[in-house]
Amino acid sequence: MQPLVWDADPEIVNLFGRISLRYYSLLFAGGLILGYQIARRFFLKEGYTPEHIDKLALYIFIATILGARLGHCLFYEPGYYLNHPFEMLLPFSLQNGFHFTGYRGLASHGGIFGVFLAIMIFCWQTKHKFFSVLDKVAVGGSFTAVFIRLGNFMNSEIIGKPTGGDYGVIFKKVDDIARHPTQLYESLAYLLIFFLLLYLYKYQRERFREGFIFGLFFTLLFISRFLIEFFKENQVSFEDSLTYNMGQLLSIPFIISGIAVMIWKWNKGKKE
Repeated sequence: MQPLVWDADPEIVNLFGRISLRYYSLLFAGGLILGYQIARRFFLKEGYTPEHIDKLALYIFIATILGARLGHCLFYEPGYYLNHPFEMLLPFSLQNGFHFTGYRGLASHGGIFGVFLAIMIFCWQTKHKFFSVLDKVAVGGSFTAVFIRLGNFMNSEIIGKPTGGDYGVIFKKVDDIARHPTQLYESLAYLLIFFLLLYLYKYQRERFREGFIFGLFFTLLFISRFLIEFFKENQVSFEDSLTYNMGQLLSIPFIISGIAVMIWKWNKGKKE
């Protein structure tokens, strides 16, 4: 067995040397759109108006990007971004002229927290049931996560530790060492979670109270994230002194929250 040599150019096209279209951006946007379409079908079947669905989608799209961006800046590089606050939200750089950079640095924990807040605001405004909305978004969101990690693979980022053998992936833009393709591990894990949630929502949800599928989503997603982090290289240097890296530490409260919701929502016969 020989390792796969990966040397893909993350850039699809560059316009005028200043505006870059990348695979990551395309996969991120595509994942959001596909996840939206999956959830939208559930919302329509349950009588939600197209106007409310589109409003929720807009809230979620904005919250995903802003939450993920702020999460990266505050969790992983607070020293720099607290001294350069405008760079947290600007997708371009003015150093040495105008350069469109996109958002280089997004944290999934921040994105999910942002989505959670967006759904709270939406339900408060429209009077829809909070956990009912969360269940549907969880199914679509798990599919979106598949594409985000594929985007990381195209960028040769969030790489794994060396495999220590003649297997794995050599990310030529990083070094010549065979490494665990942790982006693909996560993408596959999220795909399996999506199929499970889709099955439960379509065929088994009458067995559970609203919110159980969301709790299962949180639990499985972040347990997967926690375990796969053991195979990843740390993203920032301060993590080298930690027993668990930042991704694992941030996953723990999400896992606990997911388990708590599952226990709370397990018995369909109990009153809300």
